[in-house]
Amino acid sequence: MKELVRCRPCGFVIEADKLGDVCPACGMPRKVFEPYRERVSRNRLVLLNFDLHPIAIHLSQALVIAIPLLTIVTNLFKQFQPEILKNVLIFSVFVFPFTLILAIITGIIDGLTRFKTLATPILRVKIIFSLIILSLSVALFFIAPQGTLFVLTIVLSILALGAGFQLGLWGKKLINVILPGSYPQKKGSKVAQPKLPDVQPE
Repeated sequence: MKELVRCRPCGFVIEADKLGDVCPACGMPRKVFEPYRERVSRNRLVLLNFDLHPIAIHLSQALVIAIPLLTIVTNLFKQFQPEILKNVLIFSVFVFPFTLILAIITGIIDGLTRFKTLATPILRVKIIFSLIILSLSVALFFIAPQGTLFVLTIVLSILALGAGFQLGLWGKKLINVILPGSYPQKKGSKVAQPKLPDVQPE
């Protein structure tokens, strides 16, 4: 395994042979770096490094913002490319639930990989809000294409946007959080758990 080093001021981790004269993240000089040992097992890191959940989340976030904007523009500026805007809105509403399902599935994988459980307080709330947004997206799926329920479409899409915004805030708090070690092993398993270094109080 390659030698890792960590920037003491900002916590940025990099392979020692790739480190230049300054920290790529904060710009502090090379001398502030210290040796670092990864506390997370390799199989978990490989899975997390695919960034499945962040990618899926960005797809749904783009649509949760686009749908209320498209609804407003389509109804307030009816002479401005009405067919194109309506088709884009219908497409967005159609795709939205599927991006949310993908985000939920990858979120479950990410949660189990990072925390080895989905029963933590923030993860439970995130799951509930994700299901609320999914329900709203399904309602929009049937209501928005009709084009006659403008107010209801706006209300549902703004509620979904609000819930998505709150989910983003919780996700931001968890972005760099991960439990050390490997996955919990069943009884009788011979796979050894990695030992963690003793942390001395400063």
